[in-house]
Amino acid sequence: GGILVISEGVFGMAGDQGKLREITALKSKYNFRLLVDDAHGFGTLGKTGAGAGEEQGVQDQIDLYFSTFAKSMASIGAFVAGDKAIIDYIRYNIRSQIFAKSLPMPLVIGNLKRLALLRSHPEYKERLWKNALALQKGLKNKGFDIGHTNSVVTPVYMKGGVEEATAMVKDLRENYGIFCSIVVYPVIPKGEIIYRLIPTATHTQEDIEQTLHAFEETKKKLDSGEYKVAEIPAMADA
Repeated sequence: GGILVISEGVFGMAGDQGKLREITALKSKYNFRLLVDDAHGFGTLGKTGAGAGEEQGVQDQIDLYFSTFAKSMASIGAFVAGDKAIIDYIRYNIRSQIFAKSLPMPLVIGNLKRLALLRSHPEYKERLWKNALALQKGLKNKGFDIGHTNSVVTPVYMKGGVEEATAMVKDLRENYGIFCSIVVYPVIPKGEIIYRLIPTATHTQEDIEQTLHAFEETKKKLDSGEYKVAEIPAMADA
């Protein structure tokens, strides 16, 4: 029994960190457990890359820490960390665990190797942040709205429909060599577009400049209506 409060370490759409410091300050008054989903913070935030909790100085106040191997570690799978009694309860009681298969051993070994690299090469995270800040500063200097991100997740907010967003992201990929994901209706309101850019430690300044140039060019096309397509009529209107 009891109260379980759930927060993300980094909100993946906007890139802003969860208010973990403020939440943990309430634990002594309200006596709850805290679960943090830190898919985007693990490996990118904190002195050792332990995530948003470490970044905000409250990692020891998190009761259940969940993250994935699919973001900073570029692999497959996920993990949850906590007190042994809680982990044992989860292992033997949650439905998704019953009859579930373990990760293939090559992936487990690969994930452990990636974890060792995160611990032994802090310069990777430093390089990642250098690239992320350069990209974010460049976008803002060119007049793009990136919201209030304080992580490496870099959203770019624009106006347009689903078809326009799809055409623009295809243009970015096929003609500029820039891959990014899009967030559109119904996840966000109609007429809004979020382009999500996530730089890596291996990107170069040339890559960043190319990305900024590509966004300038494609934004002009979006604003001029070049990405508009004829609306497909509904069957009821035919």
